[in-house]
Amino acid sequence: MAVGSELRGDDAAGILAGGALADALAKKPPAFACQVFLGHSAPENLTGAVRQFGPTHLLVLDAAQSNAPPGGVAVLDEQMIAANASASTHSLPLAVVIDYLVELTSCKAMVIGIQPGNLELGGGVSPAVEAAAKELAQTLAAICNQG
Repeated sequence: MAVGSELRGDDAAGILAGGALADALAKKPPAFACQVFLGHSAPENLTGAVRQFGPTHLLVLDAAQSNAPPGGVAVLDEQMIAANASASTHSLPLAVVIDYLVELTSCKAMVIGIQPGNLELGGGVSPAVEAAAKELAQTLAAICNQG
């Protein structure tokens, strides 16, 4: 599930990575059932679709503060997810949506964050974040195609 706001510069990191992953999987279908959900700033709107898909694993891609340079990629632990909730552009805190989906589907969940540099309204995505989103998508597509 890719989340973020395309209106706030680097907050679009998750959406960019999710879109690139969806494109890669369309070109070379994965070795196992895989679906990309673009949640934008309201991922809670996709809970029904995620439940219907019934994932065993849920990867959430988002921009997240991890004290790395812009474009740094990190797997977030629960404390980092909670810390990012205060600056979130999501309608509901991401931790609430993830907890709900884990309860609903019994899946394992992980959040992969890309460190933003610019979160200004109307700002563009920085080159480092754009490159990180594309690289993350390529890495995930390669994993999905390994079977």
